[in-house]
Amino acid sequence: MFNLRFAKDYILHRLKAKTRHGTHSPFVYRLVDSVIYDFSNKKVYEKVEDLRRELLSDERVINVTDLGAGSHLNNNREKKVADIAKNALKPRQLAQLLYRLVADLQPSNIIELGTCLGITSVYLKEAAPDAELYTLEGCPQTANIALEVFRKAGVYGIHEITGNFDDTLPGVINGLDKLDLVFIDGNHTKEATLKYFEWCLPKVHENTLLIFDDIYWSEGMKEAWAEIKTHPQVTVTIDLFWIGLVYFKKGQAKENFLIKI
Repeated sequence: MFNLRFAKDYILHRLKAKTRHGTHSPFVYRLVDSVIYDFSNKKVYEKVEDLRRELLSDERVINVTDLGAGSHLNNNREKKVADIAKNALKPRQLAQLLYRLVADLQPSNIIELGTCLGITSVYLKEAAPDAELYTLEGCPQTANIALEVFRKAGVYGIHEITGNFDDTLPGVINGLDKLDLVFIDGNHTKEATLKYFEWCLPKVHENTLLIFDDIYWSEGMKEAWAEIKTHPQVTVTIDLFWIGLVYFKKGQAKENFLIKI
């Protein structure tokens, strides 16, 4: 049933979604044209994808502790690193889209909920080398593999925080004057997603970008996404099916965009 529902949602999205030529907002047109649809190769892509290939051939077995519902990982089970890399890492195209979004925004701080094996974290850090990146992971052994990936990538200034998001996220938010970019990719339930969204709201500003992963993962996630879009502080949302972008730009007409990628 899940696959049928997901496939139906995907087909409906493709039928309704527009390209950059169907958008009348100069802000969204530029973002789609120059960032989302920038398919040119970047030097950093090969470097990070080499790390992904190493993980895909890593036969080590670790004990995976999953604290979030709807995760790609199973609860407290031994898994090969290679299997986690195959099933849980963001696909190359999506990870590189995140890189471009961050490179375009140049945030001073980034929060990532869901480090996994660290590939997306490296993309985020490479996109904004001067940003403080706080990446949160629930599973200690998975987090250890991510630390290895960070060292191999030669990226520094990543603050990896291990524990339940309910315990770790409030402290990170409270420690920052403002939130520039938050990527929410963990605990894929309606209740948790809306909770994290509400926690972020007091610190958002004109240029904040919140990115929500797997917005069509379940009926609950679809409901959470629908509520986020209608929140009075939200002005622009961009639904890319796999992820949703949320902006808080003052003076911008409230509008929700469906864009094909």
